[in-house]
Amino acid sequence: MSDSASPMSRDGLAVRLDRKDPHLRIICINIYVRDQDRSLRFYVDQLGFKLVVDSNFGSRGRWVAVSPPDGTAILGLVAPNPNSEEYKLIGRPTHVVLETEDVHAKFRDWSGRGVRFHHPPETQPWGATFTTFEDADGNSFMLMGREDFVRELEAQRRAIEQKLESDRRARQELEIAKQVQARLFPQTLPPLRTLDYAGICLQAREVGGDYYDFLNLGRERLGLVIGDISGKGIAAALLMANLQANLRSQCAIASNHPQRFLRSVNELFFENTADNVYATLFFAEYDDGRQRMRFVNCGHLSALLLRNDHSVERLSSTSTVLGLFKEWDCALEERCLLPLMKGTMI
Repeated sequence: MSDSASPMSRDGLAVRLDRKDPHLRIICINIYVRDQDRSLRFYVDQLGFKLVVDSNFGSRGRWVAVSPPDGTAILGLVAPNPNSEEYKLIGRPTHVVLETEDVHAKFRDWSGRGVRFHHPPETQPWGATFTTFEDADGNSFMLMGREDFVRELEAQRRAIEQKLESDRRARQELEIAKQVQARLFPQTLPPLRTLDYAGICLQAREVGGDYYDFLNLGRERLGLVIGDISGKGIAAALLMANLQANLRSQCAIASNHPQRFLRSVNELFFENTADNVYATLFFAEYDDGRQRMRFVNCGHLSALLLRNDHSVERLSSTSTVLGLFKEWDCALEERCLLPLMKGTMI
């Protein structure tokens, strides 16, 4: 059988991966009893089963169902009419087999709780160990254990432990990545006389491709960057770090030649990423002395310029996204932020 057809266990439920046939499992077996409350106490208190259902269906009567701590099948405890054929089945063999990894341990435990066994556990030549016991109404069951069942349980436990350890390491690595990415965002704010500014980034996941930056361009000029990488998660975070490295390595030419600066960033990002990767970017250069701002919007959401007369100006795209095309150019626009026209960009 191929790996894709092998069953996987999740929360006690075996699931085939091949999807060739509709899922099918045994969910309930009815056991006929005289007193549902007495039987319920037996299965819950003496066998350690769980109560699954206890409902009254009016004229159809009460239905009680219990299940062992492990597994998905349940036992329905049905109290039939004393004049019915089902009532005659009470106190007979049920032909229900309960499987455990340690028959002797269950035998000692249940015997100590008053469960009546027909004989001590017996081991058969073919590797199975079994005994039989009765419930409060004399319905008899088989309790059995098999060597291959024990091996299967141990294999499942190892697989679960490995998955838990893998998940723990993945969470730890994501936390480390989150801390590393947090340090990539600006840790200090270059001082300006005429502009108060701040930034924060809250990723949708632990890490992601959202990006902002403040670049000290010298000569009382500041670069403001807001970006977003295509994709999500770790892959986008790595690409974000790549874009940040390109921006910071080329920002020396941004003050005098912002368009050449962004062309160089686009070329590096294009060469170092896959064909389907791109980034939207808003780049602005603020001149602290002249209180003017030049900007390029590379396919990003429009920045908003809010002025003190309550007007709102959208700083829309002036070029296409970064990284998709080797031959790329952008248009530069300028806005004045003088005190009489005091504005805030978000």
